Amino acid sequence: MNCTAQMVRPVVVEELLKVQNLTKRFGAVAANDGVSLDVRKGEIHCLFGENGAGKSTLSACLYGYYRADSGEIVFKGKTAELNSPADALRLGIGMVHQHFVLVSNFTVLENIIVGSSDVGVFLNKSEARRKVVALCQECGIDIDLDREIWQLSVGEQQWVEILKALYFGAELLILDEPTAVLTPQQSDQLFRIISGMRSRGLSIILISHKLREVMQSDRVTILRKGKVVATVETAGSTAEAITALMVGHKVTKHVRDRTVTPAGDFLSVRNVCAKGDWAEDVLKDVSFDIAKHEVLGLAGVAGNGQKELFEVLMGVRAASSGGFSLDGEAIVAPTSREMLDRGVGFVPDDRFREGLIPEFGTAENLVLGWQRAPEYRRGPFLDRRKLGVLARKKIEEFKVVTASAELPVERLSGGNAQRVILAREFLHARGLLLANQPTRGLDVAASEFVYEKILEKRAAGFAVLLASEELDDLLRLCDRIAVIFKGRIMGIVRPEETSLLDLGMMMAGDAKEPERTVQ
Repeated sequence: MNCTAQMVRPVVVEELLKVQNLTKRFGAVAANDGVSLDVRKGEIHCLFGENGAGKSTLSACLYGYYRADSGEIVFKGKTAELNSPADALRLGIGMVHQHFVLVSNFTVLENIIVGSSDVGVFLNKSEARRKVVALCQECGIDIDLDREIWQLSVGEQQWVEILKALYFGAELLILDEPTAVLTPQQSDQLFRIISGMRSRGLSIILISHKLREVMQSDRVTILRKGKVVATVETAGSTAEAITALMVGHKVTKHVRDRTVTPAGDFLSVRNVCAKGDWAEDVLKDVSFDIAKHEVLGLAGVAGNGQKELFEVLMGVRAASSGGFSLDGEAIVAPTSREMLDRGVGFVPDDRFREGLIPEFGTAENLVLGWQRAPEYRRGPFLDRRKLGVLARKKIEEFKVVTASAELPVERLSGGNAQRVILAREFLHARGLLLANQPTRGLDVAASEFVYEKILEKRAAGFAVLLASEELDDLLRLCDRIAVIFKGRIMGIVRPEETSLLDLGMMMAGDAKEPERTVQ
């Protein structure tokens, strides 16, 4: 025995948060069913799961929005009573929501300190500023504290939310889909900031469906149907293995078939300009073509004219100048009825507000827009028997999980609701498919189902315009990618000739050379 050998000391892992057997029910549905996990001090801990797996409910319980029905939350070694977000903030738990909670005409400083104990009858603004400046320096955030929120980019607004949580003394920060509306460069900067916070001992719970971000965490807790499947160290796992744990089987990533080549322009858009709801310029001289058998991707941070472009093409919004043609025929002042009759399928970005009538069942929503067509009527009424047959067929074909065709679609998950829209639009579309953010808010498995169906239409000869904030997906699915910034097309590139960095630069306003814009 070597008596001179030094004893190796075990690494002490300090536990900040411990959740034990947490259950939260909504009626008969257990959104969280006996969830147990722990978060260590100075750790990025990811929550990963399909839509409806319980990630949002769990984070809402940790932040005091919901009160768990049973189980225990232990924070810094003590049982936490979380009846409101104020309770969470007092303990040191902060949360940055996907949709920011900021006052647009307040300054950055005012938004950060509002609601804190520093704001009383007499506000010592200089002391508050000193504290915020120190936080900015610690986090590596460069921001003008005197600018108003409406003057900031989306990425800068997110930094304000993070600074606000830290100003309130957060030791555990919950980030809900933090890069949903960021460019790749902004996302990279955010993760550099997060990494810096981790190195100073702050703990982060990251909710994300982007595997590239999931793999930047230290550990991942995978949820499925409200239960914890596993907690794994990312360093010892792969994105494919983690995805398989999430859905219970291997997920196939679809890519476009390169043996099918685009041929013959079907949609031609020329110099389209349009006004927004407040008469502002939202589309500026937009031009592009889409051929049959082609998917043209549309990349851009949300709010740069994507929605308005789709509305112009669907006849919902009038173009102030310019126009477009379908299969060589000029379309003049179209209505949405005309575009539907011309065989245009449209998947809107807000499925419940614009794509479905939430109170209706799957059967009625499948014929929405076509409810007056003779094949669906029996005299003056809808033919319920035919609708039932159609609904059962499409529910099976599109794998819609629903108790019945009559169940209101508002009670379906986001993925299943999107399948209903796809089933309807694919049923009636004949040549052009317009898909605006069709996988927004969907998990990996649901997204791949949507992409599979879109590529089937490409193979059948459709022209497809696909807008998405998932740049990795655009690179593998699209024949070409157009980038839109403040209503202008900054460039049109081929996936094999570009990178995430290139796309990100264009999304931030850096135009490509003219010769790469025209295809």
